[in-house]
Amino acid sequence: MTRRHVPWLMLAVLVLAQICYPLTTGVTRARLTVATVVLGYLLSVGHALLRRGPRVAAALVAVATGGGFAIEALGVATGFPFGSYDYSGELGPKLAGVPLIIPLAWTWMAWPAWLAAVRLTTPAGRAPGTATPGWAGHAGRVALAAVGLAGWDLFLDPQMVAEGYWVWRDATPALPGLPGIPVSNYLGWLLFAVLLMSALRPLAGPAVAVTDSRDDPMFALYLWTYFSSVLAHAVFLRLPASAVWGAAGMAVVAVPLAVALLRARRRPAARPAPDRPGVDTPA
Repeated sequence: MTRRHVPWLMLAVLVLAQICYPLTTGVTRARLTVATVVLGYLLSVGHALLRRGPRVAAALVAVATGGGFAIEALGVATGFPFGSYDYSGELGPKLAGVPLIIPLAWTWMAWPAWLAAVRLTTPAGRAPGTATPGWAGHAGRVALAAVGLAGWDLFLDPQMVAEGYWVWRDATPALPGLPGIPVSNYLGWLLFAVLLMSALRPLAGPAVAVTDSRDDPMFALYLWTYFSSVLAHAVFLRLPASAVWGAAGMAVVAVPLAVALLRARRRPAARPAPDRPGVDTPA
């Protein structure tokens, strides 16, 4: 097995764990939730390390894991920016009132959301893996990546609240069909996602400003998360409203990404990128 195959193998294990989720209940489901988050975290950080090198992996951990813990601790203590909420004890040990797996979840989906945005904002006619636009284009990329990450929460929060893993003290106003979760939560997600994505590029360097075929496992992860979440919420979890809201929110990135990847498959294959960490192409 080569390094190119490792992310695919990890993704397959993650998919299997997620397929098992609707088949479990109670303590088993809570433990499987924790295991799934850990698997997703290892997949994203492992991919960043193997495909981009230590600097990128360290930057991802710093802004998504470290930043995720900081914003969650702030939220639990003050109610800003998500609203006033508390975590139950079902997700494992806590620090400052925050289960330790929660920052891992931010990291898990931040990385594929960022790469999807990079893929979609590569200028038309320019092959993925080449130099990218300047800071004006970067602002659009940050916005798209932030929406790509925050859109996931339209699936995540309704599912986790339904399981009792966390609860809001005041859940008004709420989105239609999604009681128990205030609108401030989704706005807080979007705010932090913008901050996270804004910090990632300067800290990680030019290696995160391009994509190539080595990033296919992360694109597959993002699209799997989208389509499987729509199906799971609509059919297995009996959360039709979050299926609709999540389908609309993540579609902003997921649908164009799927279209772009399908179009790329119809074009003549480009020369594959060398299988080495780091990307030296300048921004």
